[in-house]
Amino acid sequence: MDGGRFPIKRTVGEVVVVEADAFTDGHDALCCVLQYRKAGETAWQEAPMLALVNDRWRGEFTVAELGRYEYTVLAWVDHFKSWRHDLGRWVQAEDITLSLRIGAELVGKVGQRVAGMEGHWLTERAAELVGSQNLEQRRLLGLDEELAQRMFRHADRTLALSYGKELGVVAEDVRARFSTWYEMFPRSCSPVPGKHGTFKDCESWLPRLATMGFDVLYFPPIHPVGRINRKGKNNTLTPGPDDVGSPWAIGSAEGGHKSILPALGTLEDFRSLVQKAREHGIDIALDIALQCAPDHPYVKEHPDWFRWRPDGTVQYAENPPKKYQDIYPFNFETADWRALWDEIKSIFAFWIEQGVRIFRVDNPHTKPFAMWEWLIGEIKQIRPDAIFLAEAFTRPKIMHRLAKLGYTQSYTYYAWRNTKWELGEYLTELCQGPGREYFRPNFWPNTPDILTEALQFGGRPIFMSRLVMAATMTANYGIYGPAYEMMEHVAVKHGSEEYLDSEKYQLRQRGFQDLDGPDSLREFITLVNRIRQRNPALQSDWGLQIHLVDNEQILCYSKATANHSNVILVVVNLDPNYTQAGWTNLKLEALGVELSQPFQVHDLLTGAHYIWNGPRNYVELNPHRMPVHVFRVLSGLHTERDFVTFDG
Repeated sequence: MDGGRFPIKRTVGEVVVVEADAFTDGHDALCCVLQYRKAGETAWQEAPMLALVNDRWRGEFTVAELGRYEYTVLAWVDHFKSWRHDLGRWVQAEDITLSLRIGAELVGKVGQRVAGMEGHWLTERAAELVGSQNLEQRRLLGLDEELAQRMFRHADRTLALSYGKELGVVAEDVRARFSTWYEMFPRSCSPVPGKHGTFKDCESWLPRLATMGFDVLYFPPIHPVGRINRKGKNNTLTPGPDDVGSPWAIGSAEGGHKSILPALGTLEDFRSLVQKAREHGIDIALDIALQCAPDHPYVKEHPDWFRWRPDGTVQYAENPPKKYQDIYPFNFETADWRALWDEIKSIFAFWIEQGVRIFRVDNPHTKPFAMWEWLIGEIKQIRPDAIFLAEAFTRPKIMHRLAKLGYTQSYTYYAWRNTKWELGEYLTELCQGPGREYFRPNFWPNTPDILTEALQFGGRPIFMSRLVMAATMTANYGIYGPAYEMMEHVAVKHGSEEYLDSEKYQLRQRGFQDLDGPDSLREFITLVNRIRQRNPALQSDWGLQIHLVDNEQILCYSKATANHSNVILVVVNLDPNYTQAGWTNLKLEALGVELSQPFQVHDLLTGAHYIWNGPRNYVELNPHRMPVHVFRVLSGLHTERDFVTFDG
């Protein structure tokens, strides 16, 4: 990780596997150990490293607690180990006799150096090596495994050489690795048409979302919305008196980033929602957008935090061709930058005090990298299980830098990857490339800002296939929920990715009657999330493998646990209009399947079973019936009871 500049990432309970090249001149044997400890501790714990080939050594340790760990490698020439190796090779009695005398000296020196019963045992063994027993018995004493272990524990490390750096690992909460997000606007949760939703209204959604399998409920900003330059419906600049504006235009006379829009309820209402969500296994995630409406209190209290033009105005935010006339960006080059940083940190700390630990950060790539490294480190001190999702759709190196600086998860380009080649290349990069040590992708097929062309014109098949791919390609995924359940696909105009009648600018009633109706994807989403929960292979990104199919409209990939105890094979028809068929060329070793053995695949979406043989198997998918297979792979022929846990 940049020569040790940044830590790698794991979640609690995961193993860190470390390899190192260690060698010396001559023929002496080496010992090599992996040293690790929690940051702040002084004593190292050690794990032995085993020799592989060509001077490569491997060891591992488990990160058992939240927080940062340090690790390094220590190696030394071990004369006893060299002696023991040679002792097993001698065949002449005179060579063995002399070797045993040399070994007795080595063991005796350690026995004199070590106190207590351990030292006494080694001293006695040294005497036995040159004692009265026959030669072969004494040689067996020298080759004894217990002697080797005791000598290793008390090896002379005076000349041991350590790797020049202490490398880092950040151990995070399991939800950093595996999470299922549902985004909705709390102001749209009212059961009464035209009425502003409240946090109390949101509470009625919790059982439904828990049943559907979501464990993160993400809200856009919940703060007072600015009145100056407020946006109207469909992003117009001429709002009506009842228009509610964009939640991302933060701040008004009612308060700023540490305040709640009064129409949503009180701070106590919010705390109650957070607690009740947790009782359903759901975390509330908040959007932190570091920007201000023109009437945000910061603008008057800290005018030096903004960049003023000669005419006395502040340039509003822009992301061409988008214009945000209702938003002022911070000037992070202000001379008062330290106070600005401290205030931003206090925003996160405030919401942590209210029970929030997951934050989706808006456009973090437009804020100082140094601030994020400092701020995330500071927040992790008070809340080690805090999770930060970076909403940065920008150049890859910048996205990766944010992940290195501490962001737990990252939005990706998934929404715009459509072809078989694009998806395969991107998955290989994310799940098998070096970035997987720190960059955790979170796939979203849609957001309030992203209604892709594929979703606009692909119909129900594309909504189903894009959902399954997001949910099975990466362990973290999310949807802009109500819009996805109802397959909303109409853009505000041709060529735009903005929704018509977007919730960003107006109230929308999201009633259960529609969301749970026959045109909803609710049951399908629930099934997909249940499959994720019941299959450990889908709860990590590292086990992904792309498989070949002789049809460019069919994508095939698998995910497997390390021991192949759970293997999922996904086959997707990328064409939402027509039936596509082809022959697979499976990498059987990735599936844990023997070449000569038939194996069974069970479709967890439809319940169908197939017996396959070898790498070449026929697949056919009608997108209007089911555009995807999600197979559980079982080597050998299993009976029906093997699938009793799956009721899809």
